[in-house]
Amino acid sequence: MPKPNSGVTPATEKTTEKITADTIASAALDLLNETGLDGLTMRRVGERLGVRAAALYWHIKNKQQLLDAMAQIMFTEAVDGLEAPRRGVTWQDWASHWAGQLRRTMLRYRDGARVFAGTDITSPVMYRIIELTLRTLQDAGFTLRDAARGFPALLHYTVGFTIEEQARAGLAYGDDSPYQPDPMAETIDAARFPLTAEARGDLFDLDTDANFEHGLRVILAGLEHTHLNPHS
Repeated sequence: MPKPNSGVTPATEKTTEKITADTIASAALDLLNETGLDGLTMRRVGERLGVRAAALYWHIKNKQQLLDAMAQIMFTEAVDGLEAPRRGVTWQDWASHWAGQLRRTMLRYRDGARVFAGTDITSPVMYRIIELTLRTLQDAGFTLRDAARGFPALLHYTVGFTIEEQARAGLAYGDDSPYQPDPMAETIDAARFPLTAEARGDLFDLDTDANFEHGLRVILAGLEHTHLNPHS
């Protein structure tokens, strides 16, 4: 008598040969939009690949390694084709371009920025972009020390902004998301907090593209000021 179908194919030798860290990470990224980061498990990834979760641990030791591999795929997508700035392109425009590309890539995946944050990406792709950034800033007159400090400032702003942007989409709240301008504005006591009430349109602005660009200009202006005024 045939056994009931469990929905998971046993990890045969032929199937296991096709499983790699990259295929596991790619399947996990595909699942993110359905499960979010909190609902992502090795069991679900195994089901997506048609194998049992135990088969994945030959390639990925734990969930943190899975996140590292997922982040590496995202970063590789984000910087695909990125080269040194062409003649006439300022370092600010070049840096804005790759920061924007990284943000857009993380936004393609639910909780993409949370996945990316704090991960260990040690592939040549990461080092190539670091080298390009350091060279671009040095060519603009930055010292290597200032350039080396500027790269993480730009990277961390981009990741941090996108974490907040995705959180404020309110998916974790379902239909009761508090991240809407009217409900948020209603919680402000204008008599006690008059400036906050007056500025609520800007504080709770839903145009995240414009907000990101504004913050990015602040970061870049700060880097330029540090470069031009090293002892200030």
